[in-house]
Amino acid sequence: MTNIKLEQKVLTRNDIVAKEVREIFKTRGIAVFNMVSSPGSGKTALLEATLGELSRDISIGVIEGDVQTRYDAERIARTGVPVHQINTGGACHLEALMIKDALENFDLDSTDLIVIENVGNLVCPSAFDLGEGTRVVLISVTEGDDKPLKYPAMFHTSDVLVINKMDLLPYTDFSVEQVIKNSRSLKPDIHVLKTSCTTGDGLGGWMDWVRDFVSKSKTV
Repeated sequence: MTNIKLEQKVLTRNDIVAKEVREIFKTRGIAVFNMVSSPGSGKTALLEATLGELSRDISIGVIEGDVQTRYDAERIARTGVPVHQINTGGACHLEALMIKDALENFDLDSTDLIVIENVGNLVCPSAFDLGEGTRVVLISVTEGDDKPLKYPAMFHTSDVLVINKMDLLPYTDFSVEQVIKNSRSLKPDIHVLKTSCTTGDGLGGWMDWVRDFVSKSKTV
């Protein structure tokens, strides 16, 4: 019972800060999405491709979450986009207070979009609101198509599903139809996109979604 009370207290405190963070974004018209996945699904590769194209027209900042190292932040920095690394020191998720503190590293008045790349984990991040406008979950075809059923909270709380590494589909027994069915059993209106950072297939549709998301955030 003590553990349950502690968890509730942590989540309540996080939700209070998340509300403050969301208001900061809303008043400045900044679009924010939280990218979540298991390790190795290709979040950073998709971000690199996205930033290389969209940063010409959209002012973007990236918050990188990882347990250790700055590897992903260094990759993002090479695109020329401002990036801030958060190392959790063992924690399997980012929290709203981490995001609030990280905002000091960005010029929010001239930023259109902030992308949060969460720690690679399909369990813990699902419970922590970061003040984002939407949550994007990635799954690669090298993973099991039963992931939505194994980790239902993550797919239930996500608005967009990106099925990545589609170029590898012929070499797996992954069922695109099944993963979409499983995801929509949890979130009927989840928006589905299919991408390959290797071939570029589907990236146009993904970037159209990002542009539309940014545009809508400006008008809210």
